Amino acid sequence: MEHREELLATVASLYYRLNQSQGEIAERLDVSIATISRYLKEARERGIVQFNIRMPIPRDFELEQKFIKRYGLKDAYILQTTGEGDNASLLAGIGQLASVYLEHIIGSFPPGASIGVAWGTGVHAAVSALPDHVAHSVDVVQLLGGVGELVVDSPDLGRTVAQKLGGRHYDLHAPVLVERATSRNLFLQEPVVLDGIIRARSVRLAITGIGCVTEDASSFLRAGLISRADLAALRQQGAVGETCGRFYDMHGRHEQFEINQRIIGIELDDLRAIPASVAVARGQSKVPAILGALRGGFMRVLATDDLTARSVYEIDHSA
Repeated sequence: MEHREELLATVASLYYRLNQSQGEIAERLDVSIATISRYLKEARERGIVQFNIRMPIPRDFELEQKFIKRYGLKDAYILQTTGEGDNASLLAGIGQLASVYLEHIIGSFPPGASIGVAWGTGVHAAVSALPDHVAHSVDVVQLLGGVGELVVDSPDLGRTVAQKLGGRHYDLHAPVLVERATSRNLFLQEPVVLDGIIRARSVRLAITGIGCVTEDASSFLRAGLISRADLAALRQQGAVGETCGRFYDMHGRHEQFEINQRIIGIELDDLRAIPASVAVARGQSKVPAILGALRGGFMRVLATDDLTARSVYEIDHSA
């Protein structure tokens, strides 16, 4: 046994410490490369080789895999917490994680490519964490109309990202919500608005948030776009959340909500068709909204924290 473990330790040291190839080690020990591969596997299984991976931002990889498998995601970035932390620090943490994904995917885009930006605190956190890469020359497109003077307003976020990526920013010159569907149709007949919608549909990446319908956290209410009575009516109709300004229920259905006929921006079907999309959101008030968005397929990548993710998983399994 001691001889075997000494052999395994020798092979592991040559491979991991001295960075020798499996071929070099096989030649030295006069065995096949396949044998060296088996030795390395056995060394890991016996605990002779132990890895200590330092993560700058702690992630719950096991929970990420569950979400990828359960909801058909391309990827998931789930912040591992200690079970504590205030909303601001946790939101900043998932924003940093989301920016890791954004850096990776945007870095693969050719100059002149375009990405789309929605609104919300999650989007703001991700955008704030994104470092400057002006050499990318990536354009930024607004995915929905303007929402007023909020710090998380879509045009402001879009301009910030465009400055960081060295590209142009394209506004959608219309409000996000109008009083009547007929008014929305009139806006869409304007060439500048129609061109903006077409441009938004053609982006390679969408950065979105997930809004909820609770009074303490609704972006629509905070922006003064709807009243408390309007929000209560949406809840009564079964709405649990919104993304890109479009409301949906626990199963991701959205056709039944009249307010969606008065929104100016891309449709949820358009969002599904965008090649890459990341949704950034956290918090217990947003758990039903995140689940509805996952079921609706409104994202390909989710960035959140383990507290929120576990709650999503629990209510999904208890439904």
